Amino acid sequence: MIADVKKTAEQKMKKTVETLKGDLAKVRTGRAHAGLLDHIVVDYYGTPTPIPQVANVTLLDARTIGVSPWDKKMSGAIEKAIRDSDLGLNPASMGETVRVPMPALTEERRKELIKVVRHEGENARVAVRNVRRDAIHHLKDLLKQKKVAEDEERRAQDDVQKLTDRHIADIDKLLQQKESDLMAI
Repeated sequence: MIADVKKTAEQKMKKTVETLKGDLAKVRTGRAHAGLLDHIVVDYYGTPTPIPQVANVTLLDARTIGVSPWDKKMSGAIEKAIRDSDLGLNPASMGETVRVPMPALTEERRKELIKVVRHEGENARVAVRNVRRDAIHHLKDLLKQKKVAEDEERRAQDDVQKLTDRHIADIDKLLQQKESDLMAI
């Protein structure tokens, strides 16, 4: 039972770190890439839908993303969704295609992106701590139900804390790498 609680906690913590890696990959470092718009949601006939599910997202050149909606009426909604996102992009419609030029990263924009990165990191840390809290709660329930001894429960809590510390360190390492990437010119 204790092994199950620890295994579940570790899997959830790993998933949180992997999610953070994906989120950090979306924060741009000056170059355009098609995955940048994956998390932006557009209103598709009343249903919130990610842009890649309603349009073809391609790179027109190293600094420009092209979005070609499959439904021609969606151009305006896609343009508005990109403009309203937290990416600081200014799309422009060119016929049926929405062009999204990547502005050069200024010092101010780099600092804003670092704030975004730190916010994502803090969210990941909170998620890992919540997993720890849930695991410890399960362990205490097992103790109350007299399914485990007190010393086993205490050792398991220590193991869960070590897991938490290890995953928080991984998160911090990812944040350091991304911040140094953003500050490199």
